[in-house]
Amino acid sequence: MTEQKQMTETAQQQWVREQYQSATKYLATKGLVTDSVVVEDSRYLVPVLAVWKLKMLDGTFFWVISGDLPTDHNAIEVAPNAREAVRHFSLKWQMQAENLLNTGDKEQEEFAKLLISRAEGLYGMHQQEKLWGV
Repeated sequence: MTEQKQMTETAQQQWVREQYQSATKYLATKGLVTDSVVVEDSRYLVPVLAVWKLKMLDGTFFWVISGDLPTDHNAIEVAPNAREAVRHFSLKWQMQAENLLNTGDKEQEEFAKLLISRAEGLYGMHQQEKLWGV
């Protein structure tokens, strides 16, 4: 039993590492170079999502979300904590999806449906007090 639990913890740690790498690679594609992670403000719901508070080399901070959803980022000013960052991403994705649905492009419409689905899931997670230790 202990060995199985240890493997689960190891798998969880590996997932968190992979999400961190995914988040930093994503930021690099946007021209943002990560300096460090603010661990105490970041949150993980393995294997669904990770919400990172990341510091850039220039001293600015961003919220970055990754996991079983599109990786995305926002300036730190949009939310005071990870829970509110999740809510912000949810609302942002719903607005983006609305715009994509109006393009008439089938591929964009499919992505819009994915955004809507993930946005609804994020909002549901935001509402669950037990996830946030409140």
